[in-house]
Amino acid sequence: MLNIEQLRILTEQLKRGQIDVEGFVQACQKWGIADVGEAQVDIDRQRRCGFPEVVYGEGKSVEALRKIFHALCENGVDVLATRVSQEKADALLPEFPNARYNALAKTFRIAQEAKTEDQPRGIVTVVTAGTSDLPVAEEARETALWTGAEVRLVQDVGVAGPHRLRANLHLLQDADAIVVVAGMEGALPSVVGGFVSCPVIGVPTSVGYGASFGGVSALLSMLNSCAANVVVVNIDAGFKAGYVAGLIAKNSALSRAKSQSAAK
Repeated sequence: MLNIEQLRILTEQLKRGQIDVEGFVQACQKWGIADVGEAQVDIDRQRRCGFPEVVYGEGKSVEALRKIFHALCENGVDVLATRVSQEKADALLPEFPNARYNALAKTFRIAQEAKTEDQPRGIVTVVTAGTSDLPVAEEARETALWTGAEVRLVQDVGVAGPHRLRANLHLLQDADAIVVVAGMEGALPSVVGGFVSCPVIGVPTSVGYGASFGGVSALLSMLNSCAANVVVVNIDAGFKAGYVAGLIAKNSALSRAKSQSAAK
């Protein structure tokens, strides 16, 4: 949907003869879409949904990713692509000098402008049960960073050694949202949920022996959590957890900033 300023620009172009009526209609229909051939890039998503479109890199060619990244950058959009292989990243990094590639997470980020210190930032804590869960946790961490949140990472605090979690509770209890990444029996989100007052987003991973059924066992455990503040995303879906956590953190930070401003 066009806002008033966008509609005014198109109307002025129509009045000056820079576009005809058909061009005006097509522009209204296409506003917010960058057609790069292989993809119809949604450059208006941040206005509608809070954050820009994220690129799923798996299955896309280097050339398609290049076109999509350029379209986003040309419209001032911070780029986040997930499931980008090392080979694809190596081909793309020379063309995008501001890019950051996380080989463990397989994420590719291009920041358009630095976040200013006066922007309200929520807090997301990412917790892993074991070191085998780190690739998924890193995807969640990179995604939450892309949303603008302050992100903490607490590693290897699974239920086999519960004292490790207790030693790190100070990093969890003031968070706006917590992402808990666990495989095997997937018990950790329930334990974390019993210690905090914020939403806990469980991410089941495909880590485990045969009876874990590629993460299904952890998924079902998390879905059956008796901790009421635990919600669950798909198996190995670090991106989804990081995105939702970032959205919660952003809205929490904005709410605090408004309350503080009203109190002055």
